[in-house]
Amino acid sequence: MSGSIGWSGVVSHLHITPRAFLPMQAQEAIELVAGEGIVGDRYRIGTETGFYSEKPEEGRQVTLFEAEVLEAILRDYRMEILPEEHRRNVTTRGVPVNHLVGQRFRLGGCVVEATRLSIPCRHIEEILGKPVFDPLVHRSGLNCKILEGGTLRLGDAIRPL
Repeated sequence: MSGSIGWSGVVSHLHITPRAFLPMQAQEAIELVAGEGIVGDRYRIGTETGFYSEKPEEGRQVTLFEAEVLEAILRDYRMEILPEEHRRNVTTRGVPVNHLVGQRFRLGGCVVEATRLSIPCRHIEEILGKPVFDPLVHRSGLNCKILEGGTLRLGDAIRPL
């Protein structure tokens, strides 16, 4: 964990959707369930209705995305992607998500383990009608497993354990 000590971040947006292809819905708070996922979200294990629901993945229980990437895409590609459009659950600020794979950290009062980086797919271009695939390569977010669940709220701190 030595490479990430000293960072701290915050939850800036929360989104879920009950089924693939439906718009992401902004939330003030979401309920993380250890070992399963988010109440009401398409990828919760046992109730999957997501695009890849035939392949449930333990490490995709909650997904994170950096607000800073949205700003960089606007700057570099002159393309606006809104927080609900990146299709991840938690938009962060101040969190080095690409450097957290294999690490455990606090997400509000919850504890998660980063399992792998998210990979963009062409499916998001179909949903958004924007050429976002290339801008999202290598900065499409982080997949995490929920180790200790609880309620996550806008403004909650994100920090190393």
